[in-house]
Amino acid sequence: MGSDKKIVVTPRSFGKTDPAPGALLEARGYDVVYNPYGRILTRDEMKTLLADADGIIVGVDPLDREVLEAAPRLKVISKYGVGTDNIDVAYAEERGIKVTLAAGSNTEAVADFAFALMMAVARRVNVIDRACREGVWKAEAAIDIHGKTLGLLGLGAIGRAVARRAAGFGMQVIAYDLLRDEAGAAALGISYRDTVDELLGEADFVSLHLPLDAKTKGMIGRERFALMRPTAVLVNTARGGLIDEAALLEALREGRIWGAGIDVFEQEPPDNPELLALDNLIAGSHCAASTRGAVSNMGLIASRNLIEQLEVTVS
Repeated sequence: MGSDKKIVVTPRSFGKTDPAPGALLEARGYDVVYNPYGRILTRDEMKTLLADADGIIVGVDPLDREVLEAAPRLKVISKYGVGTDNIDVAYAEERGIKVTLAAGSNTEAVADFAFALMMAVARRVNVIDRACREGVWKAEAAIDIHGKTLGLLGLGAIGRAVARRAAGFGMQVIAYDLLRDEAGAAALGISYRDTVDELLGEADFVSLHLPLDAKTKGMIGRERFALMRPTAVLVNTARGGLIDEAALLEALREGRIWGAGIDVFEQEPPDNPELLALDNLIAGSHCAASTRGAVSNMGLIASRNLIEQLEVTVS
């Protein structure tokens, strides 16, 4: 089946472990153009690739108004994941461009990684590993996880998945979310707190699972680090902009909190060598969703979403 439709695919992991997502697009006869740079694309690169594109499967590459204005044929944006902070959704809607999400495709993978970061930071796994490799054989004092209090900022699908893991460690789980599901939280043994500040003052571990928007940007800053316990661990697998990184650097360097596991940064790759040099930070490369299963699921859902919406828009 032939087609004159051009599809741009920017996520570098798309189809890497499973050819099925790409095969779905190619079976429709689409002209599929994959990310030629092996990294997050710039605005200018996106504008060039999208100049004659009908659809895009996008990761975290910029799709703001400036980029979208350079894509006059674009009909569908299929998000490879669920976060839309890199997409000007309002302008897309104004243009009649459909925006779809790969909902649920990476929930368990991200929850696994969030919990892995909690454990690694608490037990100083990075410090112990490096010392062993350097021939330094000694016990490293750490903090406990079992029986401690986990605070979840955001109790959506991923937050609930993290809570299920915490139950196996006998943790008390508290949460803050603007939209409360009292029955669902109670079923998981989770109790809500009325404010972010209240949760931060009570939690031994804090895991972020919120979208990035004008209200949440920089929400964890100097004042809120001051509310946290000196043995607290902060984990972020959501969006980098939720945390003020200058304040994070201060808090870690001055021992205001025990440590942090950060998979997402304000700028990616991060450009703060002082932050990355700290022993009480474990950094990820926005890879929480990068498991074979999650990558395959995201690709398949993103491809199906694009095909479904693209065929509707031209029917």
